Amino acid sequence: MSIIVNNISKSYKKVKALDAISFEVKPGELFGLIGPDGAGKTTLFRILTTLLVADKGEATVAGYDVISGYKAIRNHVGYMPGRFSLYQDLTIEENLNFFATIFGTTVEENYDLIKDIYIQIEPFKNRRAGKLSGGMKQKLALCCALIHKPKVLFLDEPTTGVDPVSRKEFWEMLKRLQKKDITILVSTPYMDEAALCDRIALITDGQILQLSTPEEIISSFPKKIFKVKAAETYQLIKDLKEFPKTHSAYPFGEYMHFTSNAPDFKTENLIQFLKDKKHTNIEVFETAPTIEDSFMELSK
Repeated sequence: MSIIVNNISKSYKKVKALDAISFEVKPGELFGLIGPDGAGKTTLFRILTTLLVADKGEATVAGYDVISGYKAIRNHVGYMPGRFSLYQDLTIEENLNFFATIFGTTVEENYDLIKDIYIQIEPFKNRRAGKLSGGMKQKLALCCALIHKPKVLFLDEPTTGVDPVSRKEFWEMLKRLQKKDITILVSTPYMDEAALCDRIALITDGQILQLSTPEEIISSFPKKIFKVKAAETYQLIKDLKEFPKTHSAYPFGEYMHFTSNAPDFKTENLIQFLKDKKHTNIEVFETAPTIEDSFMELSK
């Protein structure tokens, strides 16, 4: 296994950031840690990249223990933190050369690994990093994390605050890197990105709710789910929660996602209930669950 995490716990004063976390990541796998802000993702990444020591538990990365083998781990992993942390007063080219030098290599030596990414920002190689757009900063940070040819790549919320086109391009880059036998552990709060991973762990409040492939997590959703819409959205939210057979109801785009706690639930009963509440333009129809629906169900 490229990464083995066994019963890792970490607290900050009275706040438990991680609570007995355990999972494994296979060599060459693209593994996603999916959860909201404050779930414990960054704390876990800092422990696995030897920047933080856990209170309890043990972990290995690329075959090395995170405590006794911390020097070896730092030579075998690439880490892209959530916040842009490169030198903003250095140019693209200067940042890349600097990080290559730190690891005792050169840009030319590992250029083939970053080529597909770097050619997109090379025309701006003399621009200072602090003057780059969000998408360009993201590509530069990824190049710097890869320049020493790591075995394992840690990406902490790499697409947060990035435009949709750059997000799509970034995941395409990750798929290409995966084909070069790099194990990738990526964290994200975006549930739609979960489907792009081989396996995912849904995490909140420092605990893993479920760990499997995206397809298996979706297929294990226990209830029928319905899309509901009406003219008055705010009132619809309140009234759905008052419906006697409601299990869950929450906004999902322009619709509400609704599940019932009754085995004999019929959509016409809900429609009549909403009509009695003076709603108009009512739509109710069954839909397929998503990763976000699974997360909402597991975190209830």
